[in-house]
Amino acid sequence: VQLQASGGGLVQAGGSLRLSCAASGSIRSINAMGWYRQAPGNQRELVAAITINGNTKYADSVKGRFAISRDNAKNTVYLQMNSLKPEDTAVYYCHTDEIITEWGRFEFDTWGQGTQVTVSS
Repeated sequence: VQLQASGGGLVQAGGSLRLSCAASGSIRSINAMGWYRQAPGNQRELVAAITINGNTKYADSVKGRFAISRDNAKNTVYLQMNSLKPEDTAVYYCHTDEIITEWGRFEFDTWGQGTQVTVSS
């Protein structure tokens, strides 16, 4: 199973971007999906996560500006980022905590390759 993230780029402060992350492979179901980010010199931090049932949680710094969603039929998670700030600049990684494959195998802690988001002031 692989995660492929897309949608990063350069945007001015106050602008918007939408990240997508698609899981590929023989997947039966995915439990929680989420987005993390890592800025230079900082630890990787959770931005937002969503369970298979649609329950969400957000980092305090993005509440009210970012929205996470998922399409279970497409095994895809999205992150809509509005009112972007320069401090949102980071590499964004998608993550899944538990994937059940079609053969009943469990795969834990799967990461995407990261997509760069740069917000200019």
